[in-house]
Amino acid sequence: MATHNRSGLEPAVSEAALKKAEQYIEEEEGALNRLPGVLGILATALAVLMSLFHLYAAYGIVPTHTLRGIHVAFILFLGFLLFPVAKRYRHRVCWWDWLAAVISLVIVCNMLLGGDAFLDRAIDPGTWDKVLGVALIVLVLEAARRTSGWIMPAICVAFLAYAAAGRYLPAPWTHYGMDTGRIVGHMYMTLEGIFGVAIDVSSSLIILFTIYGAFLQFSGAGKFFIDFSFAAMGGKPSGAGRTIVLASFLLGGPSGSGVATTVTLGSVAYPMLVKAGYGKEAAGGLLAAGGLGAIISPPVLGAAAFLIAQFLNISYLDVILMATIPTLLYYFALFLMVEIDARKFGMPNVVIDKHATMGALMRNYWFHFLSLVAIVFFMVLGFSPGASVFWATIVAFACSFLHVDCALIPRAVLLRNRPMVSGLWNSGLIKALEAGSVGMLSVGATCAAAGLIVGVVTLTGLGLKFSSIMLQYADSGTLGIMSLFGVVGIEQTAALLHDVKLLLTAIMTSLIVWIVGLAVPVTASYIICAVIAAPALIQLGVAGYAAHMFIFYYAVLSEVSPPTALSPFAAAAITGGDPYKTTLQSWKYTMPAFLVPFMFVLDPAGLGLLLMGSLKNLAVAPWDSIAVVCLTAMIGIAALAAGVQGWLFKKTTAAERWLLIVAGLALVYPKPMLDYVGVALIAAAVVLQKLRRV
Repeated sequence: MATHNRSGLEPAVSEAALKKAEQYIEEEEGALNRLPGVLGILATALAVLMSLFHLYAAYGIVPTHTLRGIHVAFILFLGFLLFPVAKRYRHRVCWWDWLAAVISLVIVCNMLLGGDAFLDRAIDPGTWDKVLGVALIVLVLEAARRTSGWIMPAICVAFLAYAAAGRYLPAPWTHYGMDTGRIVGHMYMTLEGIFGVAIDVSSSLIILFTIYGAFLQFSGAGKFFIDFSFAAMGGKPSGAGRTIVLASFLLGGPSGSGVATTVTLGSVAYPMLVKAGYGKEAAGGLLAAGGLGAIISPPVLGAAAFLIAQFLNISYLDVILMATIPTLLYYFALFLMVEIDARKFGMPNVVIDKHATMGALMRNYWFHFLSLVAIVFFMVLGFSPGASVFWATIVAFACSFLHVDCALIPRAVLLRNRPMVSGLWNSGLIKALEAGSVGMLSVGATCAAAGLIVGVVTLTGLGLKFSSIMLQYADSGTLGIMSLFGVVGIEQTAALLHDVKLLLTAIMTSLIVWIVGLAVPVTASYIICAVIAAPALIQLGVAGYAAHMFIFYYAVLSEVSPPTALSPFAAAAITGGDPYKTTLQSWKYTMPAFLVPFMFVLDPAGLGLLLMGSLKNLAVAPWDSIAVVCLTAMIGIAALAAGVQGWLFKKTTAAERWLLIVAGLALVYPKPMLDYVGVALIAAAVVLQKLRRV
């Protein structure tokens, strides 16, 4: 079966460190079986068939319920073959795995062959419908457990228990309660539960983008992007850090995986960071911060980004557009942090050896950039996201033949100098098709399980209940703050009341998303919080797309937050540093940028950072206001970076440091008065530094 080391890069760290880092990838994506002999051939053939079917579905016409059903069947069947029930059963398929896989096929076939009569029985399921529905729910929970651990299934069970026991709960959580037939009918026999919006996105978009990323990796794009970054950024004191930032953007953009990007880049670039003077924890923190950018970087972003488009009923190109400026601000913050590192620690110039020159790279491998931008190009032409990624994959496949080292089918096979069947079976094309399916099984299982959560929310109205409770807490907190500061005459301070209430709600939402994200993957935490927390922000006047992007960014933060800080932990495995100290370092690098989401939630002016949320609005967009909010965001990020690092033109005093931090926070809040305050505080810090001789 395919492994995660697909970039074609020569690792520069020990095999033991890489093996330990791989364990963290397995925590995120599941511990894969490596099946020998006939079983391995069968699993590879099924994975290739799964990719080919979804590529066909992107180009041809497959009914919605058929596509979702077959997608779930593939996920469960392959999932039970490739993910063991426990670690001691790895690298083999036991009888219970076959049983679960076959039952999964039977249940889905029953749905697909049942026709309209099956859908009509959703309100009043028969006995066999209930039995098969309960079995499917159990199998989905088991698949999620095998691929991502116990916590996601436990949360799903809690939601299902809430649906069943609603009449026995205290107010305001009370509802009528659902019997087994109602729950099973909704979850199994409609397109609202397991086969709902999450599986829709997984079957029509996520797997296609995963296949596309696999095609880029196996055609050598990953190696090219890293070599390009080394060639472009080397030779300066901040060159090592700049290389990590640029390479993580180029490498992470097509992959959308934070941990995999961290491991791939760290295995090659860590010695360069050591040579530049980075300590183990600082190097790991920078690698993790760069990997985190993969989840928020166009054109792929993370799997949750596809769900944003589906929840908001907008095009995926709109989501890419909304993510553009926040992504640039994120990498702007990282660049600032590495520049400050170079000056703060007096880092030496780093000469990067054993990498091709820029001229040789662009002369031989320039076409990888063509593959990278193809998705956006096709979307701009008006193609759907599915069709765009399909044709971008075709472009990546065709471009691979522009250099003999990158060809997904070796020239010897095409010229019949090697046996066609065996040569094709061992080619990069088959490996890419296999990796495209296998790489999304954990996400697919998570989406199927998340469908249970979304189904419960729609059945019980939990989203509105939860939002009303959040707003009640925000009301109490607002009145407490107003009375604490002696504000009276609430009728005259309605705007201030609203602003304080919105700020408290945004803080509570970010904390809820962050806490949920500590336990479950990014995709799951986004889905959960999108249905229970986003309505509260929207009720306070926040645009829907801004609320969902806010939740998405804080769901991403879970990648660098213990106890599931997989990216920093994987980076620490490579560098040999302490995992928790590495996590703190990654927080240091990412903190300035993660205050940016508050800008597009707290005030309408901040929506400029999302380019107004819709491509059709660009023609009439107030570019002057967008420029102003982007400029204040950049200045605020710079102030926060200097404050967090404790370095401006030279080491800051405690007073200067707090001036910079407060200035950054003020500039992040998109209000003209606070912008003036922030600029004044920065000016005061600069003056204090210039007047101080030491």
